[in-house]
Amino acid sequence: MIRHLFCLVVFYLLSIHCFSQNKYEREQRILRHQFPEKALNYLSKEIEGAKRIRFYKERDSIKISFEAKFKKERLWYSVEFDKEGELEDVEINIEETDIPQASWENINIYLNNTFIKKRIKKIQQQYPASREESTALTLKNAFQNLLLPSIRYEIIVSGKKEKVYGEYELLFDASGNFKTIRKSLPANYEHVLYQ
Repeated sequence: MIRHLFCLVVFYLLSIHCFSQNKYEREQRILRHQFPEKALNYLSKEIEGAKRIRFYKERDSIKISFEAKFKKERLWYSVEFDKEGELEDVEINIEETDIPQASWENINIYLNNTFIKKRIKKIQQQYPASREESTALTLKNAFQNLLLPSIRYEIIVSGKKEKVYGEYELLFDASGNFKTIRKSLPANYEHVLYQ
């Protein structure tokens, strides 16, 4: 009996660990008035002159957040807030040529050692909100596109890893050192109706 209980506990702990590595994220478009008022106040100056402004509510396995996506001065921005309207991070879509050479070499070495085959789908430069900086300063740094030691690079890769194809989200620091990897789940197609 004790042996069966021990096996059950081990199985349970392993299953929790396995599921914690996946990215359960669903995004749903919302109207401007459904976006947190505090977050809109932070963004009011930044979205002046922006094009294709879209607001989203994002459900994660852990939390709910809100995201504003828009194009400003030929760059695509994504500004994420928590449900209270506090800034979480600012992301800018970039190309590999926008990453400093030494950082890109470190990232590329990690990618080549991790994946048998790979295709980079998206690269984002991330400005995380911190307690040391105010929200206004984080937004200012992001919209000036400054290369700071606190930035991170988020790379979405579709690739083959250990005989399994999948889509992965990798996070690197400003120097190109590996931070985390999460396996992304396929997009939710609940809106598609089949007859």
